Amino acid sequence: MDVSIIIVNYNTQNLLRNCLNSIFEKTAGIKFEIIVVDNNSSDNSVNMLEEEFGRVKLVKSSENLGFGRGNNLGLEQAQGKYILFLNSDCELINNAIKIMFDFMEKNQNCGACGGNLFDENKNYNMAAGNQGYLKDKIITSTLLKLIFRKRYNEIRYFEENFDRTKIAEVGFIIGADLMIKKSVLDQIGSFDQRFFFYFEEVELQHRILKAGYKIFFIPQAEIYHFEGKSSDNSTRKLIRQRSEYLYYKITQGFLAEMIVRFVTLPKYIKLLLRS
Repeated sequence: MDVSIIIVNYNTQNLLRNCLNSIFEKTAGIKFEIIVVDNNSSDNSVNMLEEEFGRVKLVKSSENLGFGRGNNLGLEQAQGKYILFLNSDCELINNAIKIMFDFMEKNQNCGACGGNLFDENKNYNMAAGNQGYLKDKIITSTLLKLIFRKRYNEIRYFEENFDRTKIAEVGFIIGADLMIKKSVLDQIGSFDQRFFFYFEEVELQHRILKAGYKIFFIPQAEIYHFEGKSSDNSTRKLIRQRSEYLYYKITQGFLAEMIVRFVTLPKYIKLLLRS
């Protein structure tokens, strides 16, 4: 088996159907399997899968495990040389999985990669970023950004100036379309189960980089990402902020977590008031 595609689903029946149809329509030239982990959906997702997609392996969870734990559950069933963690709110535009597979086959130092993400209007969506370092977080979250303007612009490179037409080595690929060598996961471990949602893929790729592998953005692999369609926006932002604190604690220690909590306190209070 070349690629195991793992999709975690939670109440995204129609998005999931479109995602699966795009995989079967666009993917050619490789042997692949699809594993859908359903996080105890209350919509008709499970029935839809059983009735319309007999080729898909369905793993049913009795609770909502979140993104990382859900993917770990699917990973237990995976037989592929490479694992593609794919969001249910994604649709392939071209033979993206084969493109990423071919790149990883030719670049043995590549531990992970991901493709070019677009919104429904074919505008660029966030696809990659830098690993979060404490000094950079302090600069972006305080008035120091006015003093260290050059560094601030470098930090925001992936949001403002990232060249989306060229293959690039990056700090992380977002979890919407993250392909990783199974042998690398066997070496470094799977998603940290302390995360519920957000930053789990960044922390995982932090370990990939520490193990000596590289991470690449592959622009030729094109995918729609209808980001945030499966959960409330204010809730997502609050979960994201809490996950960021956990990320800094795990990767850089308790003191780093406390500093990040301090510099982002006004933002966090606003999120609490809106939630």
